[in-house]
Amino acid sequence: MSDENIQIYDVIVLGAGPVGENVADRTSAAGLSTVIVESELVGGECSYWACEPSKALLRPALLYTQAARFPGVATAVTGPLDARAVLKHRDRMVADWNDRGQVEWLESVGIELIRGHGRLDGVKQVTVRTPDGGTVRLRARHAVAVCTGTRAALPPLPGIEALRPWTSREATSAPEVPRRLAILGAGVVAVEMATAWRALGAEVILIARESRLLGRVESFAADLVADRLREAGVELRFDSGIVTAARAGGPDDGVCLSLYDGTRIVVDELLFATGRAPRTDDIGLETVDVTSGEWLTTDDSFTVTAVQGEWLYAVGDVNRRALLTHQGKYQARIAGAVIAERASGRDLDASQWGPHTGIADRVAVPQVVFTDPEIAAVGRTTDDAAQQGLTVEIVDYDLGRVAGALQHDPDYRGRARILIDPQRGTIVGATFVGAGVAELLHSATIAITGEIPLDRLWHAVPAFPTISEVWLRLVETYRDQRAQ
Repeated sequence: MSDENIQIYDVIVLGAGPVGENVADRTSAAGLSTVIVESELVGGECSYWACEPSKALLRPALLYTQAARFPGVATAVTGPLDARAVLKHRDRMVADWNDRGQVEWLESVGIELIRGHGRLDGVKQVTVRTPDGGTVRLRARHAVAVCTGTRAALPPLPGIEALRPWTSREATSAPEVPRRLAILGAGVVAVEMATAWRALGAEVILIARESRLLGRVESFAADLVADRLREAGVELRFDSGIVTAARAGGPDDGVCLSLYDGTRIVVDELLFATGRAPRTDDIGLETVDVTSGEWLTTDDSFTVTAVQGEWLYAVGDVNRRALLTHQGKYQARIAGAVIAERASGRDLDASQWGPHTGIADRVAVPQVVFTDPEIAAVGRTTDDAAQQGLTVEIVDYDLGRVAGALQHDPDYRGRARILIDPQRGTIVGATFVGAGVAELLHSATIAITGEIPLDRLWHAVPAFPTISEVWLRLVETYRDQRAQ
């Protein structure tokens, strides 16, 4: 096909979620003509089916449970949550699944948008199938960035298509509260959705193949979340799973489940919270000799290592380095800077702390689990250290002994743990569980990434009475342990 039938840009971005938007923003700001291709809503999974709607459902639930436990407030909390009002709030937070505002932002910063399904079609070329059945052909002078993210991974259960199961998308966008909800999974989506829908009035049973919740966090934190879920009325079934599942009768009837132990239950909806898979199965990777449907491996500039020429980038969840929106946006800032530098012909600053090297997923990945209570963690866990053969010193502190924590709940239940590298005297991991601990996370992230020695943290004085006072208590506890 002749060049006059091909639209040429400096940069082509596949996927207009937060990651793709940030890559495009950086390259456009650097003066590179940039086009972004999106087949769904501009703003992506996070804006419409993940981070934003899930927290819109969870925040009222957490406020309600906290208020119901607080003296002087508990007596004012009468009746259940107003589910209709909460769902309306959720809809408002996702702009009723309308991306007009996001599109206006793209236009304001000079990024072009093509709606449709984009596929690679050889080196630096993309073909877009538009909603009206047309075709748009694109060519990049410098780079193509794959920011297509992930989709829910479903288990190999016979007849799964006929079940019409929930994934994370249906769980965060459902228009009404199911009477009975079964959740298969033990990870973040499973526990957050169990928290939200139970608070909204659903009968919830969580079925986990594992023997505990949240296998990647410290067990003490996961155990406290499990206790709270049980207290809220969620039924937890560990070391279990679904053998068979079928819709009973008509299309609006329930789902009949048979579990490992022979138990049979009937629920209105079944949520599979069983992991994520990359959206790389239909984006033309085979045209550049890369296997479709797999995670894309990159170097620390987020350049795809399997492709020659340093023109193909994989940014965000699609590279499996850290499946979190904030980490994807961090990667996008770096990838955008790398693309701009390479386009200018300048050499990259590839130093460890340079703007063109992504190391956050190796040093400290912060994450909050928005359950009751919250879990905030960054860096290594005790299990991580053991598996990696690292010697660490463990410092624990009961958050219920911190005056600032008692301002959240007079009967505060929570715990803090930091892991210390005894050779360097620095923190390599931190986990907090309890009400309000999410606000402790960035200080922990700074302590780890900045490799701040404990003897310096001693002089970082927390305000009284705040929950941050736990830092003083942790440092004191560490000194006492060392003195013994």
